Amino acid sequence: MANAWKRDTKHPKLTPKILLSLLFPCLLLFFIFYFNSHSYNPNPNPYLSVTSSFHSPSFPAFNCLKCPQSHPIIANVVENVKYPFIYSLSDLGNLPDKPHKNIVRLLKGKPFRKPDISVTIQEILEKMKKEGKNGLVVDVGANVGMASFAAAVMGFRVLSFEPVFENLQRICDGVWFNRVGDLVTVYEAAVSDRIGNITFHKLVGRLDNSAVSATGAKLAFKSNEEIALQVRSIPLDEVIPEAEPVLLLKIDVQGWEYHVLKGATKLLSRKKGESPYLIYEEDEHLLQASNSSAKEIREFLHSVGYHHCNQHGTDAHCTKD
Repeated sequence: MANAWKRDTKHPKLTPKILLSLLFPCLLLFFIFYFNSHSYNPNPNPYLSVTSSFHSPSFPAFNCLKCPQSHPIIANVVENVKYPFIYSLSDLGNLPDKPHKNIVRLLKGKPFRKPDISVTIQEILEKMKKEGKNGLVVDVGANVGMASFAAAVMGFRVLSFEPVFENLQRICDGVWFNRVGDLVTVYEAAVSDRIGNITFHKLVGRLDNSAVSATGAKLAFKSNEEIALQVRSIPLDEVIPEAEPVLLLKIDVQGWEYHVLKGATKLLSRKKGESPYLIYEEDEHLLQASNSSAKEIREFLHSVGYHHCNQHGTDAHCTKD
């Protein structure tokens, strides 16, 4: 009697009508799978099929294709920027006890907080774009590319300079995520006023505060461990040809700004209309840690024709207008 119910169960017959109703969705799924698997992708791998249009005669660029993959990759879109882009975090915080604030936002289903420099870069470049201007955007102290990708997704060519290898890995992540391999050229170097090698101080756990000056690197985070390493140093004037138009130069190098500017004397000496819009960090404490000062920088900029500088927080914006 235990199996008696099975004898009484009526099984539905597979009538032609039912078979036809099942056949249609099966065919639809087949065609969707077929066309997706055979669809043409003109750029399946930006690292392999696209190369940057910028080439320096003196210094080879960093090769993202040969760069070991960063682990883990934690990336997301930034919030409320006019031209959206994705960037990858290098500072993950103290996992799992105190993760980075952007990881917390990610877990809550929110986008990353917008970096102020990204908004600033896009606003300046949008105005230039409307005026019909075109040229390079130079990002010195690129970190993980928040300024670089803000410009690249607008269609501008970008030169990104970053000496910290972990940050370079994240920039390469962003090149892939944003599909801008043809626009972003990356250099593994600290920009300075001379060619050679320079001692660089990497701050463990806070790679955005690493600096040439050991004092400057640890100024805001004195408890962090600091590692000294040798990195290549190059002046911008040795990388950027005189005939190459440059729209914007952004510098954020934890107090080493004066040396970067000195190494770009030819670039900054270009006549009005051809000289770049300049944004640099002007933090007196960090500058003094690198044996320079805001006054020294302003005097130098005055000597090459930058007479108009406005303060925006700790950043200075300078033009020849």
